[in-house]
Amino acid sequence: MKLTTILMLMSLLLIGCVSNPTATTDARAAVGVTANADWTPVEDVKGGVAMVLVPAGCFMMGSDTGSGNEWPVGEVCLTPFWLDKTEVTQAQFVANGGEKARANRFTGDNLPVERITWFEADAYCREQRGGRLPTEAEWEFAARGSVGLVYPWGNEFVAENVVYDSNANETAEVGSKPSGASWVGALDLSGNVWEWTGSVYENYPYVATDGREDLTAAGSRVLRGGSWGNDDGLLRAAFRLGYAPDGNFGYVGFRCALS
Repeated sequence: MKLTTILMLMSLLLIGCVSNPTATTDARAAVGVTANADWTPVEDVKGGVAMVLVPAGCFMMGSDTGSGNEWPVGEVCLTPFWLDKTEVTQAQFVANGGEKARANRFTGDNLPVERITWFEADAYCREQRGGRLPTEAEWEFAARGSVGLVYPWGNEFVAENVVYDSNANETAEVGSKPSGASWVGALDLSGNVWEWTGSVYENYPYVATDGREDLTAAGSRVLRGGSWGNDDGLLRAAFRLGYAPDGNFGYVGFRCALS
């Protein structure tokens, strides 16, 4: 092969590598961040659903100033994952063949799915989306980042950033509060509907290998984020509740994650 031909092929290969934004983004996410400001939100459509990339990183999970189920605070480190940009909508749920026993309390294509059990949400993420529910550590990191924000948007409560009981008496269309976006670009992590996580409700410190991430384990599952029916005291990103997995309420929904 002529030298000029070899050089041309090498140039094309180099151009292909440099112009591959997915590979570059994946590499950045794997390296991770030590501050929220080091990350520029990355969004992609997977299976017809907008998702945001959460890079690797460490953070102090929990809160010493919150209720007793948020402490002791402990460091948790995570690998990259994708998270739905919004809560799963009713239109997405139907389009992807989701199944649940109880009808939504509030009806609308772009309203979040609610009145769904943990079992139904888990099955949807795994079987219809090829993913899973996020762990509660992943959920909190996506909301707070390595700097440990109190709310997804910052450390001060801003009523205009969230759907809650002061400005709503029902769910709102997902993404209706863009000013409340988290550091990775996820919307409605605070308010609108509580969100199921994959995690069993256990005391802190959080240890992923102690059985709390066992999908077959018995016990309550963790809810995060607060809802349209809550006051601002329940909307902090570190706040957590445990509900029976067979419960279905008009203020509980979910979003999916992909490893």
